[in-house]
Amino acid sequence: MEDTDLQVVAKKSVQGMFALVSRSFLVQILAIVSNFVLTLYLDPSMFGVFFVVSAINVFLAYFQDIGLAALIIQKKAEPTLEELRTTFTIQQILVLLIVIPTYVFSEQIANTFNLSQDGIYVLYAYLASFVLSSLKTIPTALLERKLDFHKLVIPQIAESLVYSIALIVFAIMGYGVTTFTIAILLRSIIGLPLIYWIQPWDVGFALKRKLIKDLVSKGSPFQGNSILALIKDDLLNLYVASLLPLTQVGYIGFAQKWAFMPLRLVMDNVIKVTFPSYSRLQNDPGALKIVIEKSLFLISFIIFPIVAAIITFSPSLIDLIPGYQKWEPALIALMFFSLNSLFASITVPLTNVLNAIGKVNITLRYMVFWTILSWVLTVLFIQNFGYNGVAAASFVVAASVLLILYPVKKEVNFSFVRPIWKQLVAAIVMGLGVYATQQFITSWFLLIVQMVVAGTIYMGILLAIAQKDLKKVTKYIVSIIKKTK
Repeated sequence: MEDTDLQVVAKKSVQGMFALVSRSFLVQILAIVSNFVLTLYLDPSMFGVFFVVSAINVFLAYFQDIGLAALIIQKKAEPTLEELRTTFTIQQILVLLIVIPTYVFSEQIANTFNLSQDGIYVLYAYLASFVLSSLKTIPTALLERKLDFHKLVIPQIAESLVYSIALIVFAIMGYGVTTFTIAILLRSIIGLPLIYWIQPWDVGFALKRKLIKDLVSKGSPFQGNSILALIKDDLLNLYVASLLPLTQVGYIGFAQKWAFMPLRLVMDNVIKVTFPSYSRLQNDPGALKIVIEKSLFLISFIIFPIVAAIITFSPSLIDLIPGYQKWEPALIALMFFSLNSLFASITVPLTNVLNAIGKVNITLRYMVFWTILSWVLTVLFIQNFGYNGVAAASFVVAASVLLILYPVKKEVNFSFVRPIWKQLVAAIVMGLGVYATQQFITSWFLLIVQMVVAGTIYMGILLAIAQKDLKKVTKYIVSIIKKTK
């Protein structure tokens, strides 16, 4: 790859990461606030209803494009209008094949998971959202392909703002589970016109047999991974929800929501940037090595201390926040899901590398192993540890994802330990310090002091042992931002 091309990809990658993270900062803060309000005003069983219906929605979403959106992004040549229209047509057919039967059998689904009528309405809202979101796939994929993340973030911000504000307002007004129905519908309606205004395309239908065969054959490895992820995570969640009372499902949902918050805050945005960036650099191992290492450094710098903070500060927060004591049974699950987040933050980017450079079949084989492991451990752990076993099993599986290191290193000779070990040491020391002083925290003033001291410890250790690394990454980011026109 020419140096100028590498500079363009690097510049757009970092700019995209900052656009998605910094411009959506307000949105993320609102999402955290809305989640807090929900957990404050809803009881665990209501939260369990939302967890179940959300899992059903995600389960259905895996079948809406058979991996074709990822193929459009990863495709080396510019996709033709016929390819886009054929992809769009296949997707709409799949959406109808999913939405109609789900609506017809909604009563049976509700009986399986003990959902109330309000829970069924949340499911209907998701089905409507499902149809509308499928119409956004092509323009979204085109923006991601062009690395135009500064444009892509606009409808995402609008949707998230509307959704979070609706959750906060209607939860406080006492709408209960219906809060989710209203918020989901409002979010779906606002996003569609915005994405087409930003990235219009010549919408149409096509069903060229040769193109269908080509698209499906190339997209199927992506969908193979998606289906396995579906079985590993969301189908497993539905199985768990069918076994446990809604209150215990609510504890799991609460723990997952807060524990995975760092991943939603940072990782989702990073993945959107790195997948097309890795694809552009797949023929330049040296450049790919640099981008991987810098990504790992930045991700661990942000996520490691957040995970340590969630684990160590949660007991004090549950004690001090009025009405939050109902979530105390979720603390053990919160710890294990948080550790899951830590491992996911440094392993998901690596599986992303393999997918982006066309080695999808490698991750497919590993996904088979992780899927089997997830089911075996979850069933076994539930029998022995109850609902906390779900979180413990997820932690063990997340740790096993480190096995992906070997095939990634065969493709790209990068350092895995060097970019992350200093952040890990600093986060562990910070966490131990908080844990050691936890018994003395009896007021908000002492908790705030403890948080400030913890943050100072983390940054102090990094400045002592990673000052050069921090300067290098900061200089690199600043230099790219300055080149922005």
